[in-house]
Amino acid sequence: MKDKRTRILFLSLSLAALGGLLGYTQQPKPLDPFEEAMRQRQMYLETFGVLPGELYVEEGKELFFRKGPSGKTLEECDFGLGKGKLEGVYAVLPKYFPDSRKVEDLESRVYTCMQTVQGYKPQAIKREEVKAITTYIASFSSKAKMQVVPKHPQELAMYNLGRELWYARAGARDMSCAVCHDQYAGQRVRLSPVRSPKQGLGSEWPAYRFEADKLYTMEDRIAFCYESIAIPAPAFYSEPYIALTLYMLAEATKAGRSFEELPFFTR
Repeated sequence: MKDKRTRILFLSLSLAALGGLLGYTQQPKPLDPFEEAMRQRQMYLETFGVLPGELYVEEGKELFFRKGPSGKTLEECDFGLGKGKLEGVYAVLPKYFPDSRKVEDLESRVYTCMQTVQGYKPQAIKREEVKAITTYIASFSSKAKMQVVPKHPQELAMYNLGRELWYARAGARDMSCAVCHDQYAGQRVRLSPVRSPKQGLGSEWPAYRFEADKLYTMEDRIAFCYESIAIPAPAFYSEPYIALTLYMLAEATKAGRSFEELPFFTR
C-alpha cells in the first residue's frame, strides 16, 4: 500500500514537472537551470506541500529503524562519529573504519552495516533501500561544513587513487573527469552548470533531479558521468566511487565548502 501511494504521488509530481517543462519550452529565452530548479521546487511545495526528496528521507527513516535478521537496527552501526550518531556524519565521509578495515563512503558503509550488523546477505540488499537510508542519514548534515581530511594511510591511498582516476583519460572519447570539471569549470555543458571540486562539486548529493524524476546519490551521480562518456560504470560500493568521492570532497574541504540543503532539489 505504501509503495502504491508513493508511486501515485511520484506520478502526480512527474506530471506537475512535465507541465513546468512545457511552460519552459514556450519561453522566448534560455532559462537559467538554477532559477528553473527553484521554480520547480516552489511549485512542488505549493502544490503538494512536500518535496520528492523528503519522501526518500521518510522511507529511509523507516528502514533505518527496521530490524534485520540479527534483530538489530542500524542504530547499532558506527557511521563515523560513534554508534547511532547521525548528526554531521556525512560531512566527515569517506573515512577509514577499523571494523571493516576499509575506507568507506556513506553508501558503502550502509551496505557494510546491513551485512555485518543486521545480518542481511548481500543478495538480499536492495539498491533502492540503500539509497533511501543514505538520504535519511545525509539529511542530518544539511548545510554542514565539509570536513574530509585524509590522514589514515588507507585514506591517503584512497585520495591518491581518486586523484589518479580524476585525471585518467579513457574510453572511445578519450575523456576524464578533469576534462569537464576542471577545464570547463564555471561554464555549462548543454544546460548543466559545471563545477570543479574546489567550487563545491559534490555538495548537492543526494538530490532529486526533476528532469529525470528520480533521486541520485553521490554514487549515482558518478555512475551517470561514467555512462555519459561511454565508459561502463563500476559496481556500486566499489573503490572507484569511494576514491573519487574522497578526492572531490577533500578538495572541496580545502576550499572551505559546505553541503547544500540535503536532499537537494536540482535540474
